[in-house]
Amino acid sequence: MKSNTAKVSAFILIAIAIAACNSVKRVPDGKLLLTENKIFENNKVIKTEITSNQLSQNPNAKLFGFPLALTLYNWAKPNPDSTYLLKFKNNPKKLERMTKWLSAKQVEQLGNSFFYKGIHNVLKKIGDAPEIIDKTRADKSLLRLKYYYFNQGFFDIKANYTIDSLKYKKGRVNYFITTGKPYVLDSITPFITSPAIDSLYRLTAESSIIKSGSQYKTEDFENEKNRLTSYFRNNGAYHFQPNNITFNVDTINKNHKANINLKISDFSFQENDSSKTAPFKLMKISEVKIYTDYKAAEANYSITDSTNYNNFTLLSKQKLKYRPKAITNAIFIYKGSLFSDNNTSLTSRYISNLKIFNYPSIIYENDKRDSTSQSLIAKIYLTPKKKYSFGQSIDITHSNIQNLGIGFSPSISIRNVFNGAETLEFSGRANVGSSQDFANPNDVFFNASELGLDLKLNFPRIVFPFKTERIIPKNMFPSTLISTGYSIQKNIGLDKENLIGAIAYNWTPKKNNTARFDLFNVQFVRNLNPTNYFNVYTSSYDALNEIAKKPEYNVNPSYFDQEQNLIVENGTNSFIQDVLSATPSINTTPTDFSAIKSIEERRIRLIENDFILATSFSFSKTTKKDNSDNNFYLFKTKIESAGSLLSLFANASNMDKSSNGRFELFDLEYSEYIKTEFDYIKHWGFSKETVFALRSFFGIAIPFGNSNNIPFSRSYYSGGSNDNRAWNPFRLGPGSTGGVNDFNEANMKLAVSAEFRFQLVGNLKGALFVDAGNIWNVLDNTEDRKAQFTGLKDLENIAIGSGFGMRYDFGLFVFRLDLGFKTYNPANEINRRWLKDFGIGRSVLNFGINYPF
Repeated sequence: MKSNTAKVSAFILIAIAIAACNSVKRVPDGKLLLTENKIFENNKVIKTEITSNQLSQNPNAKLFGFPLALTLYNWAKPNPDSTYLLKFKNNPKKLERMTKWLSAKQVEQLGNSFFYKGIHNVLKKIGDAPEIIDKTRADKSLLRLKYYYFNQGFFDIKANYTIDSLKYKKGRVNYFITTGKPYVLDSITPFITSPAIDSLYRLTAESSIIKSGSQYKTEDFENEKNRLTSYFRNNGAYHFQPNNITFNVDTINKNHKANINLKISDFSFQENDSSKTAPFKLMKISEVKIYTDYKAAEANYSITDSTNYNNFTLLSKQKLKYRPKAITNAIFIYKGSLFSDNNTSLTSRYISNLKIFNYPSIIYENDKRDSTSQSLIAKIYLTPKKKYSFGQSIDITHSNIQNLGIGFSPSISIRNVFNGAETLEFSGRANVGSSQDFANPNDVFFNASELGLDLKLNFPRIVFPFKTERIIPKNMFPSTLISTGYSIQKNIGLDKENLIGAIAYNWTPKKNNTARFDLFNVQFVRNLNPTNYFNVYTSSYDALNEIAKKPEYNVNPSYFDQEQNLIVENGTNSFIQDVLSATPSINTTPTDFSAIKSIEERRIRLIENDFILATSFSFSKTTKKDNSDNNFYLFKTKIESAGSLLSLFANASNMDKSSNGRFELFDLEYSEYIKTEFDYIKHWGFSKETVFALRSFFGIAIPFGNSNNIPFSRSYYSGGSNDNRAWNPFRLGPGSTGGVNDFNEANMKLAVSAEFRFQLVGNLKGALFVDAGNIWNVLDNTEDRKAQFTGLKDLENIAIGSGFGMRYDFGLFVFRLDLGFKTYNPANEINRRWLKDFGIGRSVLNFGINYPF
């Protein structure tokens, strides 16, 4: 191990030395490669990102001190065509031989091949040309630095730069900034000639961003201008624009203090080819017209149908196809209200969320009927989407059970189903696959299948027996989703039959916040082929088979096949009964008895049919502004309760219990549990391409009442491309058990991941990551102490994986490769947990789309 480490270290040092010599390979004589920028602020070196961003020229990017992109560029030959021809010019006989073997034209074309030319073009494209120190760009950088400090209130700034020659053909640019004393805001005096605007300003003056005593910042003035414009326009000032606001800064003889004059000009407009001004007026909405079937391509829009509803006028070229309330409920522009940009934006968003119209066009016109010129007519143009839309997708999959799977998913969406802007969606699933787990006497390649049908009905409002407007107003964009689905499998696992149904309410309490309440979510799972258990869960079978083969137990020979393996299912079940029955015919050691009991308990649990009736609430909040935002957090939480209402009903009605002492519904013991989850993600952006990301997750599901364990579909697993990447999915835990089952799951999970992302070359990104976490059984019927969580001491069984990855950004999505190494494996003995499984042979390669968190 030490020898290998020394070799690797030596190789890295040699590679760095070669790269260092190679870095100036393409630097012309008399020029310097920019290796460093230094910014001195009042004689102190500063390294803030915002000041570095002012520089128009920066050194070539480095990966852990290694100029990878520059090195790739330098490997490329500047003129591969000339190099190709030169070898024939110096060796005519070689040209003659190649011409005999190939044609003259082919020899010429060979010079344009990828091997001779293309590879060098690729290296130039993905690499970076050397950054040669450019005085013009240094002058520009200095000017930008002066502007930056000036905008921070340093009006007496002095700046210059020097260029230092370092090693051979390398140099550094030093920028020297002397800021002087910053200017501070003194008096702020408004000059407003429009009485209506003056009244509004006085109401919002206390919220001003620019305040006496604060340091001058140009950004504050721009933000204040936008704040005032938004405030005025949301309170009726329809004609108001940001250029109506100007700030005059007076610093003459003020001893580093600045007096601010805020001037708001009157409304300027054109009338009869002449410019005029007038005080601003606060405009009210006198009429709201909604054109329900507008098409921009049609020049003439002749109205044949119209109706008035709650002070709205709905107009249609053809017969009106919508219930008036469904449309007007999406409108936040009301007759008699002041003009407001916010109400216009809310209306556009709500109409778009209906999913039955294209993005609306909303315009305002002066109402000529008003002699005071203080009224606006709002016209809302709606262009309907097609009544029906069709979709389809084809997927190719690979899983633990199916070697190859092909899925086809058609769908149809029907808009405005009940004339209330509802959307109905039918979707189907048809999958065929090839599996080696099943007998295949007819040698059929696709011997596994799954069929499913889903139905979703979306209402753009809360559908409830009672009014909910006061609790969830329409500006929270409420909606109701009613869904149901059915699927059936053949030769996949235990051939499940799955029936689901739900009624869910969604709304947005605030910007970037979302909430969902599932009034009920029902799931019925029936295993059609439970006798196939040991063919699917082969790890359980192997463990049972190994115990049964022990000669001291003298197991009935009829339980085995010709190869002396337990026969599924007669042999496996008979052997288990011989050991676990009240009067056992086979007496095993306590260790083997415990193992067989655990195998049987797991088998019974996984072949049981499930009935889940749950109610849940989930909430999420994020500060992410857009896809380019690298500084944000995302918080999600969920709480779910299942079976409690059924138990209340069962106890009240004295419902009979099964032999296990549990209530049954439809001959099924329904599940009862409480489940909660917390998920927190935080990103820190050090630059556009350099990000540190952190994720933490905690989830727990506690069975009680009618259950002593959690259904498989509601349990947790660990491992995989979006979890602990040093383990495959379902292969980590529970606790320190070592993932002995085929699908390891439990009812408590803790996970923490950290990832440092950086740019390698062009769109190719790199990442270093550390994942930690595990799953445990808690407060359920699991008896294996290694799988249980009983106290903080069990946190020593948190698994740690680390590794590196590469991502390629295609724009629409990111393709991801991660290689994870088992750094701390809790399945090993305590003194062998650290780095004992750390190696390429035991690493896990993960493929993924987009970032893991």
